[in-house]
Amino acid sequence: MKNLMTRRTIRQYADRDVDEQLLNNLMEQAARTQTMGNLQLYSVVVTRSQEMKERLAPVHFNQPMVTQAPVVLTICADFNRTSTWARCRQAEPGYDNFLSFINAATDALLYTQTLCNLMDEEGLGYCYLGTTVYQPQQIIDILRLPKLVMPVATLTVGWPAETPELSDRLPLKSFVHQETYNDYLGVDIDEYYHEKESLPENCHFVKENHKETLAQVFTDIRYTRKDNEAMSETLIQTLIRQGFLPFRPRL
Repeated sequence: MKNLMTRRTIRQYADRDVDEQLLNNLMEQAARTQTMGNLQLYSVVVTRSQEMKERLAPVHFNQPMVTQAPVVLTICADFNRTSTWARCRQAEPGYDNFLSFINAATDALLYTQTLCNLMDEEGLGYCYLGTTVYQPQQIIDILRLPKLVMPVATLTVGWPAETPELSDRLPLKSFVHQETYNDYLGVDIDEYYHEKESLPENCHFVKENHKETLAQVFTDIRYTRKDNEAMSETLIQTLIRQGFLPFRPRL
């Protein structure tokens, strides 16, 4: 098994197709992952056509790997299939609520991570796109997702054409708490974030954005309160349209 300590995000792919049977085998194996109530509350939409990849690209901020990767996988939280099963078996489903979305989203993300691990073992490269939840309605429209189906993750998949540097990670003691949660003091933050903040690429990141600290780059430029609140509202409205939340008028 490939060592997770050397796992890399791959954004550049070789001009080589991903065999359909190989991918199907990996997706089938991934279904052995944990799932709430053994309901498998997820679905995967496989995109191979260039036309569909080009339609999806703007939703993901036109990141090049969306159109360059041989395959794009959109993993969805799905309570539609389970609800249809229930109605077909003289049972009345009650899964049009937020808890059901959380359960399905958890299932979908567990499946996604297991699939990533399996692709690592095969030597496939992939990139996890966090942009999936930024403009979910457009993805829903493009992929024709019905009510009670919500996109939560996207993977671009292909054979690696690069070997990028490993991304930095915080030390174990920065996120593991024994028995109870121990809140952080300033001295803890200084210790845990020193290496990250000292990396040459992050120092350059701060300088080119005309900021004083790396944290300011994240709060003021990359993930601003304004953007977070706007995308939160979009997410809530989409969950309403998909049937996971009751109607709530816009303020």
